[in-house]
Amino acid sequence: MNDKITNQDGDQNENLILGKNPVMEALKADQPIDTVYISGAGTIFSKIASMAKNNGVVVKNVNDQKLRQMCGSAAHQGVIAVCACAEYSTVEDILENAAEKGHDPFIIICDEIEDPHNLGAIIRTAEAAGADGIIIPKRRSASLNGTVHKTSAGAASWIPVARVPNLASVIDELKEKNIWIYGTDAEGTDYTAADLKGGIAFVIGSEGFGMGKLIKDKCDFLLSLPMHGHVNSLNASVAAGIFMYEAVRQRNK
Repeated sequence: MNDKITNQDGDQNENLILGKNPVMEALKADQPIDTVYISGAGTIFSKIASMAKNNGVVVKNVNDQKLRQMCGSAAHQGVIAVCACAEYSTVEDILENAAEKGHDPFIIICDEIEDPHNLGAIIRTAEAAGADGIIIPKRRSASLNGTVHKTSAGAASWIPVARVPNLASVIDELKEKNIWIYGTDAEGTDYTAADLKGGIAFVIGSEGFGMGKLIKDKCDFLLSLPMHGHVNSLNASVAAGIFMYEAVRQRNK
């Protein structure tokens, strides 16, 4: 059973695949699946979890109440798969995208952006700004669900999004390819003073806590936005847009 169902938060058009056999068949067919939620136990559920992990799909063990919240009164048989709104890419795909465009890489790294509306807005701005791709972690992050696709105004279908198990190791790999890592943090220097014309990756921290300590320590530079009002921070997607378009301004000179 594959239905578009309104979830508890009122978000529409999240493709849900309900039931053991439908989820298994979707996994066998390599259908783009974002997350598999499992509330049951036993051989069949272990098999589904194994198949999902082999496909690079996130598996979450939840209670039956969570599944009911997701699908209402529909029969779920203890397992629900949420289809991705677009196929995930790899970091290599993002770098190849930059090479095909003939410019130094321009990448956005989202460190635990958990609000799908924020992630969707970041993806929308990144695509408009000509970024080569987005990198998100597999855990503690919003993913390519229907809400993200809607908020991105479809941009999630046009820009590569890579979902990786370890952001820190990916940052190390990017550094080896001469890509400078710019963290966005209130302790940083004024963003307009940075040279953003080479290979760069902006790290956008989570809504409530900013970048994690390990990721922050991995950054080559920290950049900040001037704050002149009573509120000392901006929404993550708004801040990301300002940093991205400063890079666009410099790189178009």
